[in-house]
Amino acid sequence: MLLDRDLRFAGMNQAYLDVTQRTREELIGAYVMDIFGAAEGGPGHHDSQRLEASFRKVLESGDSDHLALLHYPIRTRAPQGETLFEDRYWSCTHTPIKNDQGEVTHILQHTSDVTELIRARPTQDGPRSALDEMLGGGVFRRAMEVEADNQRLEAERRQLSDVLLNAPGFVAVLNGPDHVIQFCNEACYRLVNHRDILGSTVKQALPELGEQGHLDFLNDVYETGEPVMGRQRAFNLQHSPDGPADNRYMDFAYQPIRDENARVIGVFVQGHDVTDVVMAAERQKLMIDELNHRVKNTLATVQSIAMQTARTHQDPRSFADAFEARLMALSHTHDLLTKSHWEGADLRSVLEHETRAHGAGRLSLNGPLVALSPARALSLGMIFHELATNAAKYGALAHGDGRVTVDWRVINHSAPQLEIIWSETELCGILG
Repeated sequence: MLLDRDLRFAGMNQAYLDVTQRTREELIGAYVMDIFGAAEGGPGHHDSQRLEASFRKVLESGDSDHLALLHYPIRTRAPQGETLFEDRYWSCTHTPIKNDQGEVTHILQHTSDVTELIRARPTQDGPRSALDEMLGGGVFRRAMEVEADNQRLEAERRQLSDVLLNAPGFVAVLNGPDHVIQFCNEACYRLVNHRDILGSTVKQALPELGEQGHLDFLNDVYETGEPVMGRQRAFNLQHSPDGPADNRYMDFAYQPIRDENARVIGVFVQGHDVTDVVMAAERQKLMIDELNHRVKNTLATVQSIAMQTARTHQDPRSFADAFEARLMALSHTHDLLTKSHWEGADLRSVLEHETRAHGAGRLSLNGPLVALSPARALSLGMIFHELATNAAKYGALAHGDGRVTVDWRVINHSAPQLEIIWSETELCGILG
């Protein structure tokens, strides 16, 4: 009989109808397990599950499967017309039928009714001929052992497949010299943006890799039988065949797959996307380089402040006071820049920090939002500190009724320039 991919009857011969005691009209289009399945917990349920599992295996693997001995009852009718179920034993072979693309479209089941062979086995105490031995302990026992081994191997295969499918790193199995993609796990699919690559060659599915030399690595593994390893290698992968490339970094291993004669028949691909690690390392290097640059600039600034302070303050005490005040001004601007991760500072914030000690009520700050680079913020911070210090000692802020007004604006927007006006006044007039 013939099943489609949904396990519905697509055809059967008269011999199948006779042995199952069904009509063609009953079976065509019906789901096979609705017809020959057994209720959970009922007789034949375990073998019913084996039958369905065999069909599913053929659909998934594309390979034939065999059930040496299958026990399930079939429906019969007694002479009086009532429905009965008769124990039957079967031996089944399930063969995939494929289209031109190699896809399984149908399953051909060849079923042999071996009930009479099972019933013909002699009792344990009766005489045993050579044929009895074959029927009772030979062929069927070995067939069942082979099937049990196949079931164990299939369980192991499924377990291994589940492990590889859910592995955190990408895994692929390539077959033959053209590297046909036979297996690809979920991480691998995510890497190629879930493109339909199974069954295609690497060159067909991922042509961009050939241009980057990665196809040569696979060829080397297949031809020499030697593995190829890579660490933090750049891969430019396209999200779609005509889309832009996305630069990724990978750790990978290409290992040869050998047959029982040690001949290379494919390549096992395994690896991890380490793009985040590489980018983090690059950012760290940039940060360290920037930190070194800032430390050098800060030390140069401190050295300049020390020299200028020494020229105008000969007395050690006055030098210490002036030097400390200037360092604090530098520190205030550093605090502002740290809050912005050294991306810059707002002009108003720099002014407020450097004039805060003199009382906000005596200062008027007027101007638009102006973003300063770190270098400009440090320079203007020192300038505003000196102006505020001079105003406190000799200017408007030295008098109880004096005020400081700071106005700024951006002029010549085609080539922007910042104009800052610092004005000091008291009741008797303008000081400077």
